[in-house]
Amino acid sequence: MVFFGTFMNSIELIAPDDWHIHLRDDAALRVTVPHAARQFARAIVMPNLKPPVTTAAQARAYAERILAHVPAGVDFQPLMTLYLTDKTSAQDIQDAVNDGWVKAVKLYPAGATTNSDAGVTDLARCAVALEKMQDLGLPLLVHGEVTDAQIDIFDREAVFIERVLKPLRAQYPRLKIVMEHITTAQAAEYVAQADAYTAATITAHHLLYNRNAMLVGGVRPHYYCLPILKRESHRQALLKAAISDSGKFFLGTDSAPHAQDTKETACGCAGCYTASHALELYATAFASVNALDKLEAFASINGAKFYGLSVNTHTVRLNASPQTLPSAFDYLDGAQLVPLNAGETLAWTFQEALDR
Repeated sequence: MVFFGTFMNSIELIAPDDWHIHLRDDAALRVTVPHAARQFARAIVMPNLKPPVTTAAQARAYAERILAHVPAGVDFQPLMTLYLTDKTSAQDIQDAVNDGWVKAVKLYPAGATTNSDAGVTDLARCAVALEKMQDLGLPLLVHGEVTDAQIDIFDREAVFIERVLKPLRAQYPRLKIVMEHITTAQAAEYVAQADAYTAATITAHHLLYNRNAMLVGGVRPHYYCLPILKRESHRQALLKAAISDSGKFFLGTDSAPHAQDTKETACGCAGCYTASHALELYATAFASVNALDKLEAFASINGAKFYGLSVNTHTVRLNASPQTLPSAFDYLDGAQLVPLNAGETLAWTFQEALDR
């Protein structure tokens, strides 16, 4: 990381990776892929399509569709995931590792979030797949919420740790597990105290905002995501984890595009779209606690090490110059895609890769 002059005018970072992103499919890729590829060298791509990505062949085909939308001259690598179901077999896992495209398997409890209806109903049904993943070193990525309707939505992550994650870790002690988009002090503490096989991603919006951003002064649907924004004390715990030296916490935007008419409606979809300006948001969060010197490890190093991949060799730069975000992007069939913080001014501006 390099600082210029008496005051910080820019930050130079090893090129970052996004360890959790939703790109969607088909026509959506013409918008989402260029945004992601502009800021990140690699990205773990979520498999919750319709139908979900459950085989190595489907993952490879999806990767090829993504690569077809990477802008010319840009080197962007999609890292694919399989969608874990009650029927995922040991052979499915072996095929995924042999194929080379798949770098992880995603656990969605059935009904937990967007397009999760095909998710796992009982982890006992996944035993052979999980054992094979442990043997082959293929990470399990978990959406860490229970879906019991009797559990308060603000408590579902904490309950998941006790009911699901701790027994899972005890049963598969060598299985690499990433707790995705953590939102609570309980999750941050659990991961920090866990062994080297456990890690977590944190989104920019959970570092920047608490639930007041979504609820005070009227319901603001573009701040609605799952897991939902929590209390200020939880946001502070996430910031503390992100700037720590543990190496277990790393960048995962969970950027999730939804057309404007499906977000701004009586039953709006969950998800914040941040792929277009993610690094600027993370820089804002880290700057808020005077920890910009910690951003490179979080964004560019920790995740690669956990996944057993090399750190990127080129660099990017964030300039301390204001930018006003667009109010929306053209998206699907004339619909608009509204980014988080639409129309607002951020203090940072991403510069194209310096030596890609």
